[in-house]
Amino acid sequence: MVAHIWPSAHGAAQDKADGDDALGYAVGLTAWFLVGGVYVAAKFGVEEMPPWSMCFFRLLIATLVLLPLVWKDRKAMAAFLRQRWLAALVIGALGLGFTQGLIYTALTFTSATNTGIIFSFAPILTMILAGILLREPLGLWQYLGSAVAFLGIVVTAVEGSISVLLGLDFGAGDLLVVVGAVFFSIYTVGLRWAKFDLDRLPLLVILLVAGVIATFPGAVIEFARGDHDNLAFKGYVALAYAAIPGGALMYLLYNWSVGILGASRAGALLYSQMVFTAILAWAILGEAIHWYQVAGAALIIGGVLLIAILKPNPVPIPAK
Repeated sequence: MVAHIWPSAHGAAQDKADGDDALGYAVGLTAWFLVGGVYVAAKFGVEEMPPWSMCFFRLLIATLVLLPLVWKDRKAMAAFLRQRWLAALVIGALGLGFTQGLIYTALTFTSATNTGIIFSFAPILTMILAGILLREPLGLWQYLGSAVAFLGIVVTAVEGSISVLLGLDFGAGDLLVVVGAVFFSIYTVGLRWAKFDLDRLPLLVILLVAGVIATFPGAVIEFARGDHDNLAFKGYVALAYAAIPGGALMYLLYNWSVGILGASRAGALLYSQMVFTAILAWAILGEAIHWYQVAGAALIIGGVLLIAILKPNPVPIPAK
C-alpha cells in the first residue's frame, strides 16, 4: 500500500542529493503514482483477498524480489541484526506490518480516495510526535498548519456533513485509516530515534521482513476462517500489482529519488499520491470525486504549506 517507503529514507545518513533534479522528481512522482495504485488495487480486490493476507503476501513477495539486490550487503545486515534486531523488529512490524494491515482493513469500509487523502495526514502527525518525543522545534505556524490539515481530515471523514460531525457518526473505515496514520507516525519517529546505521535498501529489506513476521499470524487466522474461499482473478491481480509494481519497484524508485533529491525533497512529493489515488480510483473503480474530498485535500495541502514555508527558528544550543 502506502507509504511504506519512507523507511528507506532513514538509513545511514544518505540524505545528500546527487544528480539531476528533473530526473529525481520524475522518478519520485512515478513512485508515488505507484503508491496511489496500491490503494486502488487493494480496493479492487478487497472482496476476494483478505486484508492481512494481502499485507503478508505483498511484503513477502517484495522482500523476495529485493533480496538479490542486497545480497552483497549480507555481512553488514547480519552485523546490524546482531546488535539492533529487537528495535528493527518492533519498528518494522509497527510501520510496515500493522499500519498496512489496518489500511487494507479500512478499504473494506471506505473508498480508496478517502484512504489516500486521510493517510496524507501522517507526515503532520509525525512532526507533532517528533516535537513531543524528540524535542524537534515547533512554532505557532506549525500548530496552525496542523490544525488546518486536521480540519481537512475531519471534512473528508464526515463527508462535509455537519449532522454527521455533531452525531459523531464517523465511518469505521476512515477511523481505521486515522489509526493507521498514527501507527505510521510512531514508526517514522521511531526510525529517527533509532538512527539505524545501515544503508537504505538493506535496512528496508530488514524492515520488510519484520512486517512479514508481524502480519503472518493475521494471514493464518484468515486462512483458518476460510476468508480465502472466494479468492479469484481480482484478488490475484490486486496482489500482483501491490507486491511488484506497487511494492518492490516502487521501493527502488523511491530510493533512487532520495539519492538524487535528498530525503526531504523526495519525501515532500508524498502529497501527490492523494491526487494520483483519486484519479486512478475514478478511472478504474468508478469512484466519484466529491466536493468534500477536494476541500479536505486542499485543507491538508494548505496546512502542509503553512508548516513547510513558515518554519520556526532553530533553538540555539547554549555553549558548554
